[in-house]
Amino acid sequence: MIKESVKKLAGRRSFLRGAAAAAGAAFWADETLDAALQHTNTASKPSELRITDVRMAGAVIRLDTNQGLVGYGENRDGAIPSYVLALKRKVVGQNPCDVDKIFRSIKQFGYHARQGGGVSGMEIALWDLAGKAYNVPIWQMLGGKHRERVRIYCDTPGASDAKVFKERFDRRKAEGFTYFKADVGYNLISKIPGVAVFPSGADISGSTVHMFTGMEYTDKGIALLAEYMAKVREAAGWEVPIATDHYGHIGVNSCIRLGKAFEKFNLAWMEDFIPWQYTELWKKITDSIDVPTCTGEDIYLKEGFIELARNHAVDILHPDPLTSGGILETHKIGDLVQEYGVPMAVHNASGPVGFMACVHISAATENFLALENHAVDNPSWGDLITNIKPIIDKGYVNLPTGPGLGITVDEEVLKKNNPNNFFLPTPQWDLEQMNPGRPGRGPNDRLWS
Repeated sequence: MIKESVKKLAGRRSFLRGAAAAAGAAFWADETLDAALQHTNTASKPSELRITDVRMAGAVIRLDTNQGLVGYGENRDGAIPSYVLALKRKVVGQNPCDVDKIFRSIKQFGYHARQGGGVSGMEIALWDLAGKAYNVPIWQMLGGKHRERVRIYCDTPGASDAKVFKERFDRRKAEGFTYFKADVGYNLISKIPGVAVFPSGADISGSTVHMFTGMEYTDKGIALLAEYMAKVREAAGWEVPIATDHYGHIGVNSCIRLGKAFEKFNLAWMEDFIPWQYTELWKKITDSIDVPTCTGEDIYLKEGFIELARNHAVDILHPDPLTSGGILETHKIGDLVQEYGVPMAVHNASGPVGFMACVHISAATENFLALENHAVDNPSWGDLITNIKPIIDKGYVNLPTGPGLGITVDEEVLKKNNPNNFFLPTPQWDLEQMNPGRPGRGPNDRLWS
């Protein structure tokens, strides 16, 4: 393979010299050609690249290849490993540079919320390999960058004591953050009598869909939450955008009443009042309040986003690339909803591998607002990445310039954190094992074909 690459380079050099001589161009001198070829990646032959194995360490996915290149992805938080490993029989032997082709063959095995994590994480690992094969960052392969750095929005833990909350917010601002989110919901007032009504014994924990719990806020409850929001706004100041989330599993009317009470605080958005599937109810809420509404972190594939955007059911859409289908699908989502005048924020609650995939999407998508990070207060969160320190710098992430995801993964850190699940062999997920005696066909065809 190396000899063949050398022959091709020599042939290319001869061709360029001949072209230069014909044109009388002095700039095709030997030293110029040699300098140019120093910037050409000849370590991989993309057309012959093939995936040879799929392994996992915790949530991190690793794709091995026949040319020594390794691609990393990440399964969404809370998603089980089998969502990824079940795809092994569909990707081994494939050229990872055929990202879209492979994605179209595996996307049938994903679904909304955590079930989209396997397909999405696999797609991210394919892009990492494709970028490494061609020696360019993913954002460049998506069509280039719309920004030099990506703005981060961070959650600030709530506190019933306004002084404590102000201290937390002041620390965020001192660290350089310019976009914020706070949880302003039932948990803040749940121990106070008379703040909400719901049937005795009703499940308001989250396992029952919001509108079916029978829970509604009282005037007292809404007044207390508005009072708390006033403290949040006072602590942050009026010049910075603040989004809110996690209001409790309440009915549509309480969502509207709470939204009206929050109008005076000039919020960036109010997020996930109700599940994303209820387009008409979302539109009812959005049309009833003068606060931007936002949803989307649990939607798999672009179609659900298009439906919400086309109906102007929400003001901002909020995909999580580790659920929505990965890098290219999320980039498509941004472009498609932009046609309806809808901006895109990016949800993320992952480790640094998944987070950096979000950075590439955010850089390459024009209608992007801000990217979420939940790990601002976790000093060890970025230890997995050795070549970018710090990952978040004064509220932003600078675009990686290396190939693929542009990150160097420290597998020793992964091994330390996953001593019993560190890239173990996965022969049980091979094609022959899943369909013994009938490669490509078997009793599970309807599920896995």
